[in-house]
Amino acid sequence: MSQITTHILDTTLGRPAQGVTIALAALQSETWVELARGRTNQDGRIPDLLPQGQQLPLGTYQMKFFTQEYFERQGTTIFYPFVEIVFNVLAAEHYHIPLLLNPFGYSTYRGS
Repeated sequence: MSQITTHILDTTLGRPAQGVTIALAALQSETWVELARGRTNQDGRIPDLLPQGQQLPLGTYQMKFFTQEYFERQGTTIFYPFVEIVFNVLAAEHYHIPLLLNPFGYSTYRGS
């Protein structure tokens, strides 16, 4: 499993959000540098965003969720075309970044 994983639940439909593109970036000298990109599977997850065994250096990272393309496929009008979650990697451990999503709001937390 990747050091960084995610899971998206579409709270309007009550099911996982499949096919959402996500980009992982690192903050380097006040600039975001993309490290990886993937799409959520049928369970709304990306278990292999980073290669197994790859450890990120301590620092600040961002997961960018491209929500507009997901909702456009459903013919749904949205307010947030993407969601950016910025977090710190403080130790060489697993980080799970879940996203609860609907067309007009979202929430996140540090998962396990």
